[in-house]
Amino acid sequence: MITISHVNKWYGPTFQALKDCTTHVGKGEVVVVCGPSGSGKSTLIKCVNALEPIQGGEIIINGTKVNDPKTDLPKLRSHVGMVFQHFELFPHLKIIDNLCLAQEKVLGRKRSEAMERARVLLERVGLKSQAQKFPGQLSGGQQQRVAIARALAMDPIAMLFDEPTSALDPEMINEVLDVMVQLAHEGMTMMVVTHEMGFARKVADRVIFMDQGEIVEDANKDDFFGKPRSDRAQQFLSKILSH
Repeated sequence: MITISHVNKWYGPTFQALKDCTTHVGKGEVVVVCGPSGSGKSTLIKCVNALEPIQGGEIIINGTKVNDPKTDLPKLRSHVGMVFQHFELFPHLKIIDNLCLAQEKVLGRKRSEAMERARVLLERVGLKSQAQKFPGQLSGGQQQRVAIARALAMDPIAMLFDEPTSALDPEMINEVLDVMVQLAHEGMTMMVVTHEMGFARKVADRVIFMDQGEIVEDANKDDFFGKPRSDRAQQFLSKILSH
């Protein structure tokens, strides 16, 4: 579903954010990307749907070359859901309208069809009763669940999550992770940047560990948690699992 081959990313002439990164995400696979702050994990996931351009290598999603100048990026992004750290909801629109807008504008759905899809998805994330509220009237956890529902409204072939719980209060994290776990169990292809190792243990098929712009480890979940090969991954795990 997602192929990342020898990807290099620079910011300016001196700072290389990604160094020869190669990995893949199969259809229905859940891949967690972790690593210390500044390791390049958020940059990598933003490159997948071309929110950040790359300066070398290739990214292919379901047969479409992301970095080909001829690629219709808005169309590609409509097939790949993205959930950010800070929700990115439209504050002036009611929750139901946040879910309907792109369905109508990008997918060309009728208002009634978009509303029906929105209601189904709000029920799925446990927020049907909040449809007429504005984002500012909801908690952070609720807003993030709305953001997930909004991404799902586009019927994506894959979902990208960029630290979806890092801006939330601790007691709200599980309500978002529960929705993500449910998605994983339903077979959604997912690439998730997160520090939530409990989530990784529960649903990841593979774990990618990054440090200083490089993919240091790319292993199945049991191997990564049981016997990480690199010292850097061992140190990271011992720190994060001791909390």
